[in-house]
Amino acid sequence: MIPFPAVDEVSRHCLSADEPESVHLEVHLPGRLDPARLRDAFGQALLAHPRVLVREVPGRGHRRSYAWELTGEPDGDPVDFAGRGPGALARARARALADCPPLTVSPPMRLDVVEAVGGTAVPEPPAEAGRAGGGTGTVLLLTAHHTALDAPSALRVLATTAERYSGTPARPIPGRIRPDRPDPAPGGSGGTGRALRTRPVRVAPDARPAPVRARAAGNGMLQADLPVPRRAAPAGSVPPWTVNDQLLAAAALTVGRWNASRGRPPGPVRITMPVDDRPRGTEMPMGNGTRLVEVAMTAEDPRDTDLLLGERPDPAAVARLLRTTARRTRDLKATRGSPWGAGAGLLTVPLLPVGIRGVLTRGARRAAAPWTSTVLVTNLGRVPYGLDFGDGGRATAVWFSAPARMPRGLSVAAASTGGRLHVTLRWSRALLGDAAGADLAGLFREALSAVSLAPPPHSAPAAPALSPDLAPARPDGPQTDPDATAGAVDGAVDGEADARAPAARDRARSPGGPHPRDTPRPDTAPGAAHPTRDHRERPS
Repeated sequence: MIPFPAVDEVSRHCLSADEPESVHLEVHLPGRLDPARLRDAFGQALLAHPRVLVREVPGRGHRRSYAWELTGEPDGDPVDFAGRGPGALARARARALADCPPLTVSPPMRLDVVEAVGGTAVPEPPAEAGRAGGGTGTVLLLTAHHTALDAPSALRVLATTAERYSGTPARPIPGRIRPDRPDPAPGGSGGTGRALRTRPVRVAPDARPAPVRARAAGNGMLQADLPVPRRAAPAGSVPPWTVNDQLLAAAALTVGRWNASRGRPPGPVRITMPVDDRPRGTEMPMGNGTRLVEVAMTAEDPRDTDLLLGERPDPAAVARLLRTTARRTRDLKATRGSPWGAGAGLLTVPLLPVGIRGVLTRGARRAAAPWTSTVLVTNLGRVPYGLDFGDGGRATAVWFSAPARMPRGLSVAAASTGGRLHVTLRWSRALLGDAAGADLAGLFREALSAVSLAPPPHSAPAAPALSPDLAPARPDGPQTDPDATAGAVDGAVDGEADARAPAARDRARSPGGPHPRDTPRPDTAPGAAHPTRDHRERPS
């Protein structure tokens, strides 16, 4: 038996049926897979990572600790062939957000396999160059219980599945590259003391009546296929910030502009950022191996607030925010500590029965709700695995999402595949409805375009480049170059210098205003046909 680590125990105490603690991971393949071979390959992958084959040891509330029991083999068949057709993928996604695999069954994950028919299930256009056509394709949708496993662990299992299915040996996985830069960080807290002593702003709820929002259950989700943002740098120098820093800045700008459009005063935005220091090869420890840090997204000059939240964020102010963010994140990544801090460690000391510790943990969570960070941003970075399924092809896209429980209520997840950035926004329906989530996603696209135009130090502002809506997807699969900077949950996608740069919008819009041209809207008719853009991005 393995006692629950602190992260697992806190998650176990705070489980809620209204907001399942699920991690959803999608791998899109251009070809079809043989069901029997896939089931056998996934079973071999589980045996190759025995720490995944666990279930919670049953017990009563007076026991001193929760524990995992290693089973050695699955309790049942975790592979489900979800069928085919226009609504199969939407149903699988909805199940991933609403139905967590139980902790009492080994493994606490399941694999849904969705086949495309006529190009209706896989959201990539079937006729893109370099991809299998004819309307064939497969989506592997892996759902894991976040109390037991995180997204990097789930991705490692799928990578091993691909190796077993194709019969190719595992390739060496390069370690993370975090170049040292001379400028020191402002402090181990990831922000200024003034920002950390002030309550962070919350994402403003949508216009639904409060009683309606309070009764809403579950999560909504929207996915976007975007170019990896450009990172300009003076000739012969290292870019001053990473793609992960750009994602953090874009999330902060999105929240600020969203709240401003709803009459909320500006305030400090704090972002929770997972950092993963584990190796990503076959020896990678399974479970919840990330540590959570908080980044204060405050401008060093208070006068920059108005420049950042205008109709078009000022490029120089954005560059200053990015430089500040880069210093803070470098410091936080270099600092070692417990995954959830000293408070979680105290709450999980096995001096009291788990029933009493659960009451104390939930009470502490409610008391700390006003100080909870504004948004969770988690970035797997460049996918370091080939994900080559032989006759099924190499992965053309990898999406994943993290839980979005209240009081935070919003998470942004990103992964880079083939020079494209696959971003998922997931929100609690107690905070936002699907229409509001789509509007928020439109603001995030604009914010990511703005941060990609930020000029490097001692340079002129960059000229607009190709619109992200017009930038073609690159046909190649996941990057596996051993010399590339492969990402982890801390997400430095430093090697994507050749990706096309997004640009500012063709016309100014007020924050939170309508996005008639490129904002995806929720499905109103299940099973109805959608154009290519709606297949790329739509709420689930």
